Amino acid sequence: MVIREVTKGVWTFSKPFSRFGLVPIGGRSTAVKLSDGGVWVLASTPLTEETKKTLDNLGPVKYIIGPDSVHHLFLGDFKKAYPDAKLIAPEAAIERFEDKTLKVDGKFGADPPGTLYGFEHDILHCYFSGFANKDVAFFHPASRTLIQADLLFNLPCTEQYSKSKSSGHIPIFGGMGPSSWAHSKLAWSMGTDKEAMRRDVKTVLGWEFERIIPCHGDVIETGGKQAFRDAYKAYLG
Repeated sequence: MVIREVTKGVWTFSKPFSRFGLVPIGGRSTAVKLSDGGVWVLASTPLTEETKKTLDNLGPVKYIIGPDSVHHLFLGDFKKAYPDAKLIAPEAAIERFEDKTLKVDGKFGADPPGTLYGFEHDILHCYFSGFANKDVAFFHPASRTLIQADLLFNLPCTEQYSKSKSSGHIPIFGGMGPSSWAHSKLAWSMGTDKEAMRRDVKTVLGWEFERIIPCHGDVIETGGKQAFRDAYKAYLG
């Protein structure tokens, strides 16, 4: 696990992860220190002892976020460690919970439009109903940071593999950045409702972000808005 403060009040927890055990795409959780002193965490990696210590030092965890339908494996562990925190995830992720007794405080995509979860004074969100994985994009205006799971990849995942013996590069293929033809094709193929995608892509591009923190691949420190525009250019014509 590589733990670092990306910018003031925004921490990442990065580790190796290979899709199907073969394709290195990396894994990452992200925590944001809220203006009220609480902590919002997109939980996509194991709650290791070092992770928990870092979170506890940041402040009380108030929100545990599942960013899409497939990043759900560790949400239960986080909720059990922080029972007073609100657990919010897409309905499609909640349906996959093994522990059906897990208390959920919000369902992206199932709750009425305009539902407020309590973190909106610090973080905006946009639920992509037309994306296959039912992803949610999050925007932290104070740091001009976009935080998301599978909407945008920035491979190879060098930071996530920096403490391993692997380079994090995809064999033969090498990588996939947001400006690549492969990423544009992936973004189009994952759109199950093209009109909804156009709407939500435009919403995200209306946010003034510079940095993108993906779950898979290296953090994009500058030029993030252009990177997102490049990845989703097929929806902007």
